[in-house]
Amino acid sequence: MPTPFTGWPEHAMDVLWQLQGEPTHATRERCRTDREHLVRRPMIALLNAIADTDPRYEDFSVWHYRTDSWWWQNQSAAIRRGRKIEINLRLSLDGLHIQGAWWYPDPGQIDTFRTAVAHDTSGPELATLIDDLHHQGYNISGDTLQRPPRGYPAHHPRAHLLRHRSLIAARHLDYGPWLHTPQALDRVLAAITDLDPFLTWLVHHIKRTT
Repeated sequence: MPTPFTGWPEHAMDVLWQLQGEPTHATRERCRTDREHLVRRPMIALLNAIADTDPRYEDFSVWHYRTDSWWWQNQSAAIRRGRKIEINLRLSLDGLHIQGAWWYPDPGQIDTFRTAVAHDTSGPELATLIDDLHHQGYNISGDTLQRPPRGYPAHHPRAHLLRHRSLIAARHLDYGPWLHTPQALDRVLAAITDLDPFLTWLVHHIKRTT
């Protein structure tokens, strides 16, 4: 039976604070058990709770620690919606961060993305979804070309989207007392609801190509 999600214990932030800078091996080992119980396991509980709300969110991973200190200072997780299409969560001393991302694309995915962007129906749909997310406080980013790709006119109405080779909508959910309560689940689910139309568009139009 999965552990119910009740929020991150307040001491979780104390553990992350001890791991700031370039923590020594001794510091990491001293914090390892507390970090596992207070930081990583609540993230697993959160993703299990999210998966319980919708089977589309059942394919998830919660990262372990690596050599780089960043992985000790940030607890990351990913929910896979499609090939190279994810919801990413990250807990740090700054609080909780969420993003919907299509990135590190397979060969051929960029071409299918551009075809959908250029289409007279699917292209305006994506542009509207991106505008909506921007107005909701999401930062839109990604790997982009300096100009529209070959075969597309510079004055194309969606030239700014055609330049993308990845596309990310991200938002900082901040940090507050809610993070230590079950209300954190509600905040994450609200953000996932924001991102869902965008991610659904990506899943529908960017097919697996390998």
